Amino acid sequence: MSCVGSSINEEKPPLNESPARIKKPDWLRVKLPIGENYRHVRGLVNQHKLHTICESGNCPNMGECWGAGTATFMILGNTCTRSCGFCAVATGRPDPLDWDEPQRVAEAIYLMKVKHAVLTSVDRDEIADGGSIIWNHTIRAVKALNPETTLETLIPDFKGNVENIQRIIDAAPEVVSHNIETTERLTRKVRIQARYHRSMEVIRVLKRGGMRTKSGIMLGLGESKAEIVQTMQDLYDNGCDVITIGQYLQPSSKHLAVQRFVHPDEFAEFQEIGYSIGFDHVESGPLVRSSYHSEKHLFSGKSSGK
Repeated sequence: MSCVGSSINEEKPPLNESPARIKKPDWLRVKLPIGENYRHVRGLVNQHKLHTICESGNCPNMGECWGAGTATFMILGNTCTRSCGFCAVATGRPDPLDWDEPQRVAEAIYLMKVKHAVLTSVDRDEIADGGSIIWNHTIRAVKALNPETTLETLIPDFKGNVENIQRIIDAAPEVVSHNIETTERLTRKVRIQARYHRSMEVIRVLKRGGMRTKSGIMLGLGESKAEIVQTMQDLYDNGCDVITIGQYLQPSSKHLAVQRFVHPDEFAEFQEIGYSIGFDHVESGPLVRSSYHSEKHLFSGKSSGK
């Protein structure tokens, strides 16, 4: 595999060294959320007592997406059983499962009149099924009430349990995403309870089940260019069709520090590398998040050969 260019810094800062707080560059500035559509979406989310990763994850694109009448719904509550070093979602003891949630999510999507919806969830490792039964019910409820709406699901690893992953496959969303988040070397520090090769296996199982597959990686945590490209290659080799690449932003002083802000030109280079590897679609930029422009990830203009 040939890589495009060589301008990306190869150095790997030690993980135990936190650089002084780095000022955000101009290319990371976002607009404040305003507008009638934004207020309408917020009203529906509040009315139906729904959680969105837009809010829980401090997404920088919330204003743009909500202003366009779309949102990424987070099911299974808003408290995660894992404590990843990058994530803004609260960690702790989750509330009991809400079996009415699937229908409420379906009704909210109906009222929003969205053509493409995204679902994600916290990790529920304390439950034997990992929340996969409610995942299955939610996908089916959304499709039943919104037959014209396409659906992407951003799922946890379910600890690699194939039966739980199969429940997602059986419900047949148009796209299934599972984020690798970072390189193999950094996984233990960034994702703590996750495993790099287990996430790769999740992608492989999904692809084997006939799903259109997707994953995402954050930059700026101390990874090298070679590690990023290797991660991209590993994802492709395990059956990943679509990849998103964005800048890590530190949610609070308690989370992992940003090692550096990656220039837009470097993101453009990684996009070229991704297409040279063979991905169907590569979304790469400082403000890219897994569900950003996700409606574009449904289909490919070329064949990946997988």
